[in-house]
Amino acid sequence: MTPAPIRLLEALLFAAAEPLSVKDLHERLPEGTDIGAALMALQGYYEGRGVVLNEIDGKWAFRTAPDLGDALKLEREASKKPSRAALETLAIVAYHQPVTRAEIENIRGVATHRGTLDFLIEAGWVKPGRRRETPGKPLTWVTTTSFLDQFCLESIMDLPGLDDLKASGLLDRRPAIEVIPSSGDLFAPADRLDEEETEDM
Repeated sequence: MTPAPIRLLEALLFAAAEPLSVKDLHERLPEGTDIGAALMALQGYYEGRGVVLNEIDGKWAFRTAPDLGDALKLEREASKKPSRAALETLAIVAYHQPVTRAEIENIRGVATHRGTLDFLIEAGWVKPGRRRETPGKPLTWVTTTSFLDQFCLESIMDLPGLDDLKASGLLDRRPAIEVIPSSGDLFAPADRLDEEETEDM
């Protein structure tokens, strides 16, 4: 006996290791199934329950209800926390993607240690994008669906804006440059590495 499409859809989403696209679901559900209607029905059924059906960058997955997140948190020591350089690089990729390594370094003002991008790739938060149609055809970097899932974003458009970051205290409300220093080399080369990064070398 063939299972009802909505039951099969529910099972597919529960069993999936990562969010599934509509195309993925079309390949597994009976021909003629109205995927959109089935997803909406399933999403409505789980509304207000312990798990909810979320759309993440055009893909679908079951996730813990947002209001239960704190109750399910487990405190444990992470084996390796993202460095400041990794978080800065991730933020630049998120807000400026697609962005080349040279552009990342230009924005940060320091050379990016190879291990910084390696960490973000291993975490599944960034991936290579298309090559730029410019001399040398440099590789660009973009965020992944896993990045959106990790930070509870449905799409890259849900990233907080500058005003939101300032209001939350995550960004200094003062101007980026208040005074021009009277001494010091303003044009120091940007090919140095962060102290934090050189420690890992």
